[in-house]
Order: sequence, then structure tokens, then C-alpha cells
Amino acid sequence: MSTHFTRRSLIRGITAASAVASLVTGLGACGGNSDAATSTDTDKAGEVVVGRVSNGAANQTTIKVSEVEAISAELPAAVKKSGKLEIGIGALPAGFPPLAYVGDDQKTLTGSEPDLGRLVAAVFGLKAEVRNSTWENLFVGIDSGKVDVAFSNVTDTEERKKKYEFASYRQDNLAFIVPRKSTWNFDGDYENLAGKTVAVASGTNQEKILLEWKDKLAEKGKKLTVKYFQDSTSTYLALNSGKVDASFGPNPGFAYHNRQVSHTPNATRTAGTYSGAGGSLQGLIAATAKKDSGLAKPLADAINYLIKNGQYAEWLKAYNLSNEAVAKSEVNPPGLPLDNS
Repeated sequence: MSTHFTRRSLIRGITAASAVASLVTGLGACGGNSDAATSTDTDKAGEVVVGRVSNGAANQTTIKVSEVEAISAELPAAVKKSGKLEIGIGALPAGFPPLAYVGDDQKTLTGSEPDLGRLVAAVFGLKAEVRNSTWENLFVGIDSGKVDVAFSNVTDTEERKKKYEFASYRQDNLAFIVPRKSTWNFDGDYENLAGKTVAVASGTNQEKILLEWKDKLAEKGKKLTVKYFQDSTSTYLALNSGKVDASFGPNPGFAYHNRQVSHTPNATRTAGTYSGAGGSLQGLIAATAKKDSGLAKPLADAINYLIKNGQYAEWLKAYNLSNEAVAKSEVNPPGLPLDNS
């Protein structure tokens, strides 16, 4: 993630939002190996199955995709010769549904991030091999060459560009979640929050943004009430009971929660998104490789091939993340500035 605040929002927002003990237990069981390699070449030639064993986080979808020789020819010789793409995921110890976590078979690393890595590997004509580690060891793996590229919800920042190169593939968004019956929507203007009571996790990027809005509204004589709860379960209870109007947090975690409760009396929906980088810049999640590795351009070309030919949209739709789509993958796009990265 992008900053001290945003990384904490990943742990506290996305992971906590899952509230699925079996997934956490499964990941904990795998936690003894902080650099576990998981071969993911079980797909048939010409297709990749996304959302496998996802515990309801995704609609399992078979996506047609084959090697594009014009793109695979761009790969560094060592990667192409190896016959495999080493993909880094920083999901230990607890994972973060729906992005990366151990599935309902208690052993398979699943989620939107490793699935996109597998799609890109298919465009390259390479076997996908996923290495799951802690967040810190994810970057150690890139630095040491143990992994070629990270697909792990890494935000593009100017600070990280000192050591890494990027190919963007998803918007880095925060979101408001409300009961499905609510008619309120966030329209991108903080004044839309006047008179509302909103829950947020303490010490997170979203709290920082929300408190800034609260102060701006106060200057105009308007009130925004911010509430804090001990955990996500308490937050959702407050939302369902009407004690708060909305909760503000990472968009993927809310997308996961929406799907998990969609057929219950406590169904929720996303009422609007906001860039995790703030109002002046759209934050971007990017495939991350070692600087000067020569991987950023082929990665971007592979992602753009998937965008152009529809597989990218299928992947996002399977995980209920269509509201984080990008129009194109860019090599080293503007990232969070040095004073906020």
C-alpha cells in the first residue's frame, strides 16, 4: 500500500472486513513458511480459471487467454528462458480478501491479485508460480531476484520509484459502505457528508481524509460526526442498527463484505468511492518489479492486451471490483508524491 496510513488500512480495513474465521485459520496454518511457493499451472492451455476456492469472494470464471508472442518477445531473456513468471504476494500472515488469501480448501492461495498475475503469465506464455510472503519479505524477494514481479495491492509512489518500476492495473480507492436500503450516495464532494455520522478505523489513511473533511465542514458551520469502533463486527452492527449512516474504508474490503451479506437482511452496498491518494491524484495499484529490470513495459503491454480483449473486465467483474478499473496500464505513472508516500 501507499503510506503508513494506507498500509494500516489494508490490515485493519480489508482483513478485518472479511470476518471469516476459517480463512484466517487457514492462513495461520500456512504461516510457518514465510516464503511459500505455490505452483498455479493447473489451468488448461489457453484458459485461466479465476475465483477458484474463493469462499464466495468471487464468481468462479474461466477466462480464455493464450500467449501473445509479440508481447512475450519483449521479456528479459532470463525470464523468458526460465519458462516461468515468479509472482510475489505479501499476504502472510492474515491475508486480505478479496485480494489475496488462502481459499476455502485451506491450502490454495486465491484472490484477485494472484489471479491477475496468472492471466499476465498466460499472455507471456509462462508458467505462473506464486510466492506468498509477509509484506516486508515481498520487497526483499523483488530486491533479491527471488520473484520477478509483485501483484500485491502495491500503490505506485514516487518514493518507491527509487527502487522499483511499475505497470498500473487498478485504481487505489477508498469507499463508503451503507445499508442496501439507504438512498444516500457520496458524490465526490465532501459537503455531501454534512449531517452524516460515519464510522472509520483509527490511524488509517481514510481517517486522515475524513477528519480533514470534518474540519472543512466545521469552518462552514456544518457538522460531520466521526465514530470509532473496536473492530469490523462492531462497525457493521452499528451500520445495520442505524447508529451510523456509513462506514469509510478500503473499497476492496467493502466489495467483499457486500458479496458476503448480499442474501441476508443486513445486505450492504458501496455508496461511492474516493481516491486513496486524495482529491488531487488518482491513486494507482501497480505490478511492481525491480528498477531497470526491463519488466515494466511487457507487464503494461500484457495488461493492456487483457483490457483491450475483455479478459481484464471479466477478472474485475468476477471479484466485484469493476469500480476500480483503469482505462489503460501505464509504465511508471505519476505516483503519490514524496511528502505522502
